Amino acid sequence: MTVTPAEGANPLREMPVQDLRAHAAEALTRARARSTALTDAVDDSDLVRQHSKLMSPLVWDLAHIGSQEELWLVRDVGGRTPIRPDIDELYDAFKHARADRPGLPLLDPAQARAYVREVRAKAFDVLETAPLEGRRLTESAFAFGMITQHEQQHDETMLATHQLRKGDPVLRAEPAPPRRGGPLPPEVFVPGGPFVMGTSAEPWALDNERPAHETTVDAFYLDTAPVTNGAFTEFLDAGGYTERRWWSEDGWSYLREHGISAPRFWHREQDAWWRTRFGVYERVPSDQPVVHVSYYEAEAYAAWAGRRLPTEAEWEKAARFDPETGESRRFPWGNDEPTPSRANLGQRHLSPAPVGAYPDGVSPAGAHQLIGDVWEWTSSDFHGYPGFSAFPYREYSEVFFGPGYKVLRGGSFGTDAAAIRGTFRNWDYPIRRQIFAGFRCARDVSPGEMG
Repeated sequence: MTVTPAEGANPLREMPVQDLRAHAAEALTRARARSTALTDAVDDSDLVRQHSKLMSPLVWDLAHIGSQEELWLVRDVGGRTPIRPDIDELYDAFKHARADRPGLPLLDPAQARAYVREVRAKAFDVLETAPLEGRRLTESAFAFGMITQHEQQHDETMLATHQLRKGDPVLRAEPAPPRRGGPLPPEVFVPGGPFVMGTSAEPWALDNERPAHETTVDAFYLDTAPVTNGAFTEFLDAGGYTERRWWSEDGWSYLREHGISAPRFWHREQDAWWRTRFGVYERVPSDQPVVHVSYYEAEAYAAWAGRRLPTEAEWEKAARFDPETGESRRFPWGNDEPTPSRANLGQRHLSPAPVGAYPDGVSPAGAHQLIGDVWEWTSSDFHGYPGFSAFPYREYSEVFFGPGYKVLRGGSFGTDAAAIRGTFRNWDYPIRRQIFAGFRCARDVSPGEMG
């Protein structure tokens, strides 16, 4: 067959300029409301404390958000006089490791809040006057979308810091996620052949998502939903963490070195598993996707189950390809933006939802919850697509390319809708467990199943 090169239509490209400005302002405002909620939830001593050497103090994240906004929107797009050039190095993520940041002369909470307010006021002034054309950085308000996504990404990082902090619950959320629907088939079939991977049409897509290019995958089966806590408990109860044969060499070494025996934040009490979730101690719900597992744990489970992790290309084809039209959609359900009925995003519920809870978000292949709930580990190393070009700076993606990082897809319950789509690529070290990561499995089609 011939792959239709068309991608899903994006309304940003057709917006009148004033509507585009309003859209960008709303996205920035929503991100700031979330940053404020995450930092106002604790007192100043909590803001400056490092809750884990894996994470920055929350006050560093807050001022870093402002620093990036000043660099790109106030100085670059707006051409305005720098506000705080003296703190550029303090909030450069490449200058200081997270473990070292508490020892820096950081802005205190009051100073950080005042700084981000001043930056935002100037950024909104720039948004009202900047031409949203003529430069790649400003076309379709890209710079404003980039900064929105940057803030939302740090909001998810701050949410992970909240998960690591000790003490009583401080975050609030809507009632429990929707209940699951009827039973789901265990797996779905994804046909082989070419499809358009990545994007050249999504205005706010980041550099590692570009360009759109034709990719071919063989037919495969994919889990209908992410692996649940209940299924993962079977792996635990079968001795999965003590059986060397399920683990890669690197995974087994990491497991033994750190004494890992269950997903992070899980605890065994008598005959049941319990977990700590944002200060709440609760029994592990069997029907939710497992979360806080490393790539190595996902890989070992897949081996135990007689399956494997999907490649990044397989994941994206299952999420985007519509076999009826040959088009690659923006999202599994189509080209429209996420809604609460389609995906669990934006820390709305502070946990994954039961599998099957979002039938409105199903993909053409029949897979559920490919967007939201948990980031999903893939077997692919992080690299640039054919024709990749770093933009607007190498440090966003290019410096991370290589075998040291694994790609995650789909977003989590802590990811905002502005920072996720069917082409979005996340990456991290395979040892990471504090992030909101889970997985689903895949398998090859056997000769007898080819019909």
